[in-house]
Amino acid sequence: MSNSLSDGAQRIFLRYQHVLVFLAPIAFVAGVYGFAPTPTDAGVEYWTEYWWLFIAFVTGAVIVNTVGISGSALFVPFLIFVFPLVAYPLEPTTLVKIGLISESFGLSSSSLAFIQYGLVDRRLSLSLVLGGVPFVVGGALLSFVIPEPLFHALLGIALLAASYLLFNANLGHDDPTSDGDGEEAATDGGSSGDLPDDANKLGPAGVETDDSGTVTRVDRDGDDYVYSRGGYLERFANYSIGGVFQGLAGFGIGELGIISMLRTQVPVRVAIGTNHIVVATTAVLASVVHVFGGGLVGGHSIDLATTPWNMVVWTVPATTLGGQIAPYVSTALNTDTIKAGVGGLFAIISVALFAMASGAV
Repeated sequence: MSNSLSDGAQRIFLRYQHVLVFLAPIAFVAGVYGFAPTPTDAGVEYWTEYWWLFIAFVTGAVIVNTVGISGSALFVPFLIFVFPLVAYPLEPTTLVKIGLISESFGLSSSSLAFIQYGLVDRRLSLSLVLGGVPFVVGGALLSFVIPEPLFHALLGIALLAASYLLFNANLGHDDPTSDGDGEEAATDGGSSGDLPDDANKLGPAGVETDDSGTVTRVDRDGDDYVYSRGGYLERFANYSIGGVFQGLAGFGIGELGIISMLRTQVPVRVAIGTNHIVVATTAVLASVVHVFGGGLVGGHSIDLATTPWNMVVWTVPATTLGGQIAPYVSTALNTDTIKAGVGGLFAIISVALFAMASGAV
């Protein structure tokens, strides 16, 4: 009886996940307005001062979720170069914190959609999250003590790496993944045997693992994927390095992580879905450390009062909405074109960051 109730609750949750997605930012904004430590004279002008960030962050969220990378990879450079032109320069820890908080909602929105379609390997995502947590926390704490020029240099390195990975990775949302020799790396569709069909998943979705460790996964549309979870060491190496940058700059674990999953022959759709869970979880964790963790390392302490709440009340709803729009954009536009544009933008931004780090800007 309890199992049937649990299965029914899960099906209802997945079927109406979009309701939760749109209620979450409303609850966040209401909580900020009612309980966050804000200036005593905060009025309508305070809360509407940065309304234009909604447009900028919706656009950014659509782009990053279409390509499948971390939101802060665009948000942090935007806050470094564009925001000061119309407002004021932000401290590195503050702009990373804004990016992480906003990214957490946007990626969580997309993650629920991937779970709904049966494209998340829960066992794989759990192992990746647990392996990456210490490195994410370490990177977040490191951000409190490193000098600003070094922060800009490290951010430039991360963006260059992200640019290279975007140009060289097959992140198409619809095509099966293949390795560098042109051999099929994972089976997408066409299996002739009996396929799993879990009662607590929407549509024909299901998953089963045989005695040899081969996973057969069926998504909500009935497409099947056959792969192995082998390659843990390579994924651990990529996710640990990416985790440090995720905590430090707000991105990195997604860009390095997706490559390691494709190289270890995880089907591209499953890799993207699982990667969203990892990035969303680590972004939430890094956000918490950035808000409360300054005093733990003897650096400057950041508390709730220093968070620019009149900014995040616009960026959080924007990224949540962008996460829901992205799937429709990805079907209408050529993903490779978007990848090339974002990769080129990353390369240009990284050059500017290196110039800032050297004192030339």
